[in-house]
Amino acid sequence: MALLDPPNFWDKQHGNVTDGVTNGKNLRNDLVIRSFLSTFAACMKQGRIETITTRIISTTFMVVALAVFKPFGLDTWLWQGYVHLIALGVIGFSICMMTDIILKYIVKMPRSFKKGVEYIIRRNLWFQLINTPLVALSICLYRHFVLNDRVEGNQFSIVNFLETLIIIAFCSFAIGLYWRFKFRSKYLAMELEETRLLNDELKEMQERSLLSMSSDNPIVDTNVNSEVHKQDISAVNEVKEMSEKPRPQELTLTGTTNESVTLQISHLLYIEAVGNYMKVCHLRNEQVRTDMLRATMKQMEETLQDYPMIVRCHRAFLVNLGHVEQIVSHSGSIQLLIKHCHESLPVSRSNMAQVKAAIQRGES
Repeated sequence: MALLDPPNFWDKQHGNVTDGVTNGKNLRNDLVIRSFLSTFAACMKQGRIETITTRIISTTFMVVALAVFKPFGLDTWLWQGYVHLIALGVIGFSICMMTDIILKYIVKMPRSFKKGVEYIIRRNLWFQLINTPLVALSICLYRHFVLNDRVEGNQFSIVNFLETLIIIAFCSFAIGLYWRFKFRSKYLAMELEETRLLNDELKEMQERSLLSMSSDNPIVDTNVNSEVHKQDISAVNEVKEMSEKPRPQELTLTGTTNESVTLQISHLLYIEAVGNYMKVCHLRNEQVRTDMLRATMKQMEETLQDYPMIVRCHRAFLVNLGHVEQIVSHSGSIQLLIKHCHESLPVSRSNMAQVKAAIQRGES
């Protein structure tokens, strides 16, 4: 039995066959492509199975809740009540799958565990906001056209819709708690992995900047804007003591009064909004110093917007990523541990994407 199939017409026409033997390079490429397609198909199949299993369990929970409390006059039915419960379960399952399709193709939020915990939480919230009213509306229509013939009060109305909406919202809330508890360990593992990758990228970015600063004859990429390159270098401070340090760019921060703070941009640690003042934390003579400046956060952002390493991590904080010692994840919140002063700055969910982009931009 031959290990390889004989070359076909397509291979011959495109030169993939040399003296009757399949070209090694093309064979490797073909194997890589087949392996990728097989892996992709397996992941897609696994994702569909996991989605269907999740929806079946959620729908079963809703049916059990309806069987226990027997709303909509289901207690007046005999064995037919179980038929109606099964029908309501099918309706709930169908609406759940339709909601997944809406999220994937209309809202552009496909189901994925690789986009981070924040994406999963946001997608689940969108799912509940879309799915709950649709399920309530579908059950109301079922009550009107099927149950109303025998049990009065099931006709379609705003009151009945609100009643159904409250029942389904309660079921969705309980189901959400179940899935949150069930996937808590997976979410925590994802958070830890995401934080670890961010720390690796941060260290690579800082090491790359240090090598650039310590090089006597740096290689300049003509395709990269030289001014941005200089700003990236000046924004990062050398943590370890070096015999020769390049002279960083100096900057004067001003506010609404005559007060000002002059510092070397690479010595800036962070800026914190404290009432009507800005707390400027920076290094001076290798010592941590804080100066108060009457200004607004918007003024500070506009002054520092040309320095890509200084980003807004929170509504009350601007941070120099070159002085971030570690990114820490704790109970769903992200914090930045600052060098020299060892303070922790919070990272809000709305600013997390900006922090990630700055780290990845500095690494590239």
